[in-house]
Amino acid sequence: KKNAAQNAAPAGSAKKLIIAGAPASGKGTQCEMIKDNFGVVHLSTGDMLRAAVAAGTDVGKQAKDFMDSGKLVPDEVIIGVVKDRLAEKDCQEMGWLLDGFPRTAGQADALAQAGISADCFIFLNVPDDILVERVVGRRTDPETGKIYHMTFSPPDDEAVLARLEQRSDDTEEKVKVRLEQFHANVEAVKGFYTDISVEIDGAQSPSEVAAAVSAGIASKV
Repeated sequence: KKNAAQNAAPAGSAKKLIIAGAPASGKGTQCEMIKDNFGVVHLSTGDMLRAAVAAGTDVGKQAKDFMDSGKLVPDEVIIGVVKDRLAEKDCQEMGWLLDGFPRTAGQADALAQAGISADCFIFLNVPDDILVERVVGRRTDPETGKIYHMTFSPPDDEAVLARLEQRSDDTEEKVKVRLEQFHANVEAVKGFYTDISVEIDGAQSPSEVAAAVSAGIASKV
């Protein structure tokens, strides 16, 4: 792995990226590839919240109060956490990739109000039937934590096959509910980023998707 100094983008070329994609759209894989290809800082809301809480910042303390009482952290606190994180030296120098944020129109609007703009909004578009198949076939090995897929990547070992478990929310019924929520929100979010939006066919192989993502970013930045 290169260290941060080697990876830093030349002055003025630090990219500001947002990626959105439904559950099982391959977003995690693409985030890794974007991070490697463009040297940006990969940021997910969960990681940023946990880091702010651990650091004991003002917004971190606010977030902790909500999390400790089992409540959802409100948008204004999340925006505060994101704004603080994007102002840090690594993000300023190397650029950033917001992963799955903003998730709602309210968050997109609040981000704009906070003076944060992006260069490119990447949307991984995968048909629902493919997403459902990807999720419903997922199984986890409870002993190693490794994830398999009954259609695309089943285990060779019979003993492993026998002990695989399915996550309780990976059923077709529950996936469809998650997808409905995702679509309702993402359409509104996309409306905020029409000029910088790049839609990628996420049903292709990961390497084909990665090539399309890189070309899409290059066309906007």
